[in-house]
Formats: sequence, C-alpha cells, structure tokens
Amino acid sequence: MAAGGPTNMQKEQMFGLAEKEMEYRVDLFNRLTQTCFDKCIEKRHKEAELNMGENSCIDRCVSKYWQVTNLVGQLLGNQPKM
Repeated sequence: MAAGGPTNMQKEQMFGLAEKEMEYRVDLFNRLTQTCFDKCIEKRHKEAELNMGENSCIDRCVSKYWQVTNLVGQLLGNQPKM
C-alpha cells in the first residue's frame, strides 16, 4: 500500500461510492418532491403562489418524509450483516 495516500484503485472506489451517494440523494429528492406535490398541491393551479394550506401541508409532508427516511436508514443500519 502506498504510504503517500490512496491508490488509484482506492480513488476509483471512493469516486464510485460518491457517485452512488449522489444518485441516491437526487432520487430521494425527486421522490420527496413528487410525493409532497401530489399530496398537497391542488390539481388545477388557481394562483401563482402557494396558499397557506398548501404551505402547511408541504411543511408537514417534507418533515414526515425525512423522519421516515432517517428511521428506515437507522433500522437498515442496525441490520446484521450477511
């Protein structure tokens, strides 16, 4: 192993992991956006701005989505390795 730092193979592995993490985060954001939009925004847009009810719904939806995502991540992180 090189004393000066990671090898090229290690760098490629780290880059691959970072790339997968970015794909996961983009997918998570897209699913969160679509889920909360479908749940909270009226199908026929009446105004250019969100109304108070839509704002509240989105706040709750995003909060719950993150809570559940974090909980699932914690539960999966505590699973025994196979």
